[in-house]
Amino acid sequence: MKRFLLVFISAGFLFSCKQAREMPITELSSDELENAVVIDVRTPEEYEEGHLEGALNLNWYDASFVQQLEGIDKDQKVYVYCKVGGRSASAAKLLDSLGYKEVVDLTGGYDAWLKARD
Repeated sequence: MKRFLLVFISAGFLFSCKQAREMPITELSSDELENAVVIDVRTPEEYEEGHLEGALNLNWYDASFVQQLEGIDKDQKVYVYCKVGGRSASAAKLLDSLGYKEVVDLTGGYDAWLKARD
């Protein structure tokens, strides 16, 4: 009985922890961007080479990255992307741990978005 109770409590804890969602960047529609914030976590140089319209550039490597997030409402839906998906996955986990309610990691990154447009 103790083992069952321990498993039940552990399962409840695991399923109650929210995690950032993932969605391929190629499936992103303009309708989904309404009332949402899009964060490009690439470097300013990468951002200048091209980015999603309306995306905020918050460089993942910048020492003030967390401070820059403070201006974003934690109740707003947040989409995060980078070049291919590594930095955005880390940033999405960080946002989630900071209490942002709805975080979506746009997998594949800007490279996948460009490729789908060709």
